[in-house]
Amino acid sequence: MGIRSGMMYTAGIISVGASFASWVLSKEVEQDIARADRWGLFIGEWAPTFFAMGVALRIEETRSELIAGHPEEEMRREERMGRRMGGRMTERV
Repeated sequence: MGIRSGMMYTAGIISVGASFASWVLSKEVEQDIARADRWGLFIGEWAPTFFAMGVALRIEETRSELIAGHPEEEMRREERMGRRMGGRMTERV
C-alpha cells in the first residue's frame, strides 16, 4: 500500500501536537472546560495507535527485507530459534 513505518511514527508525533493544540484552542473557545479536555483526549488517543502501527510495519519491513535479501540467512535464524526453543518449531505449510 506504500505506507511506511516512518509515516506512522510521524503521524503519532503530529497527533500528540494536535492533541495539545486542540486542548488549548478548545479551552479558549468552549465555555465548558470538561468539553475542551475531551477534545484533547480524543485526539491524544490516536497517538498510541499510530505508534503501534509503526512498530508493526517496521517488523514487517525488516522481515520482508530479510527474506528478499537473504533467504538462507532467514532459514538459519529460524533453525537457531528452533534449537533455543527445544526443537518446538512449527512446520511451514
